[in-house]
Order: sequence, then structure tokens, then C-alpha cells
Amino acid sequence: MSGAEKIAVKVTEIVPVNELVTRFKFERIDDGLLPTFSGGAHTVVEMPDGDITRLNPYSLMSDPMDQNAYTISVRRDDEGRGGSLFMHNSVKMGDEMTISYPVNLFSLDLRAKKHLFLAGGIGITPFLAQIKQLERFNGNWELHYACRTPSLGSYVDELTSHHPNEAHIYYDDENEKIDLVNMLDGQPLGTHLYVCGPKGMIDWVRKTAAAEGWPREAIHYEEFLAPQPGKPFEVKLAISNKVIQVGEDESLLDAMEREGVDAPYLCRGGACGQCETRVIDYSGNFIHRDHWLEDDEHASGEKIMPCVSRFEGKTLVLDR
Repeated sequence: MSGAEKIAVKVTEIVPVNELVTRFKFERIDDGLLPTFSGGAHTVVEMPDGDITRLNPYSLMSDPMDQNAYTISVRRDDEGRGGSLFMHNSVKMGDEMTISYPVNLFSLDLRAKKHLFLAGGIGITPFLAQIKQLERFNGNWELHYACRTPSLGSYVDELTSHHPNEAHIYYDDENEKIDLVNMLDGQPLGTHLYVCGPKGMIDWVRKTAAAEGWPREAIHYEEFLAPQPGKPFEVKLAISNKVIQVGEDESLLDAMEREGVDAPYLCRGGACGQCETRVIDYSGNFIHRDHWLEDDEHASGEKIMPCVSRFEGKTLVLDR
């Protein structure tokens, strides 16, 4: 596998946060120090689940300068492909696991005069590390966090008790809404906007900010897309000289790895561009689900992101 370098760790803490979210702490097996990271970074967790090795990215939420342990929070997804269920149902205290070195695709722009954070649901996790980073040098920040209900508001008590002036919480079941247009209009020059949460929220914030005249380079977002199931399809890999079958519940990237094809990745969620693959020939239709390629690249039929995108048709030949 061609992801980031690997670290052997043990699970030293498992804490249920609410009915859907559980927090896990990892420490090195050799008791050494972990690499420092910057707020917004993620790690890819390897999960040996029977005959399948699942690899899921999770945002690091601990203090970036704490080299003794990493913490992540995992939201249980009963409709997903099984990674979150494995973490919730199979991982036990003391288990030895493998994680990747931290990779940051959602870093703070430290040139910003102010950092405006918008989070939805489990999208709060990267901001917890970013807030810890900013607090070290009295950075200027403000958080708006939308949750479904008070009982599902992960880390709300911690945020409101430690940061009563900066953290603003909204509950869907109480019909509390973020007044995004007025919020954006009231920000000082030099503010950068960061959003992490469900796809609908990210799209809404990005479109609204663009309509309000915010420059593209001041809008940052992170959404790791879980590969969606689909019809099985066949792929010819020209360099490897292999023909492989992609099952309905696995990604093209999973299938290539299963067949021993070395395919690069960093996020496995359609965001980083690392697994971008050239299409040599095809007859059919692409189902593009990534955030990396532009619309014209999607339309060209010349590239695919195998971590999240699929294909339907007779022929697909890739440069792998």
C-alpha cells in the first residue's frame, strides 16, 4: 500500500461520548513518542476484519503537540461499509493496531487574521485540534457548531465551558439555525472560513460564501466521502497486466489493493488527489464522487479517483 508511513499502536482508552460516537486513544507499542501534527490532520486506521483490511481516515482531535497519544472519535454508521462498526464492536482495550503518520489536507492558514469554524455533527473533530493549536498563541477564532440534538452534541460541554465566548451551538430539534449570511457579512477583513460536516452543509456554506464575495482561497473545507456501493464492474489495468473485478461493496482502490496492485493514497475519501488515475480507454459511464477533479475533468473521461468513484459499462482500461 502506498499511503503515508505506518505506526504500530495500542488502544489505551475507549470512551463512549454519546449513543453514536466513541473516542479512542492510541499510544505507540514501543512506548516512544508519536510525531507532532498540525490541527486538521487525519490518520488512516487499518482494521483487519476477517478476510478484508478496512482503511478509514479519521481526524486527529488531540493536542497537536502532545506526542504521547493520539485520539480520534468514530461515529457509528449502521449503513456504511463496516469500518465504523468494526471500531465500535470489535476494538478492545489493549488491541494492537496500525495507523498512518498524520496527513493534513485541512490545515489552518496562519496568515488569517481570524479563523471562522463551522461544524456539523462529527465534523467537530478536526476543529478540536485546531482550537488547541490556536490557543497556544492566542489565535483569534470563532466556532459555530450544528448538532441534531443536545444528546448527540459531541464535546459541547467541553467547548462551552472552556470557550463560552467563542463557541456557539445550534440544535436542529430546537429549530436553531445558523444565520450564515449575517455571520459572514460581520467578519473582519482577513478572516478565513473553515467548514467540516455533512455534504449538504459543506455545499451550502461554500456556495453562500462565494455568493457573498468571499475569495476562494479563504474558504477551506473537509469531507471524507465513504465509497458508495454500486454495480460490480470489470477493469483492465494496463501496466500491471491484470483484469480485476470490483465488487458492489468495495471501491476500485480496495479492489486494486486486493489484487496486489500498488496504488497511492492519502485520504481514501476523494479529497487529496493522490490516487488520481489516467483512463486509457472506456466504453460506458463514470460515476464521479470526488472533490478533487474539476467538472471539465469529470466530463472528459480521462481521469478517475478510484477511492470513491465507480464505472458502469463494457470497457474500462486504466494506467495502473
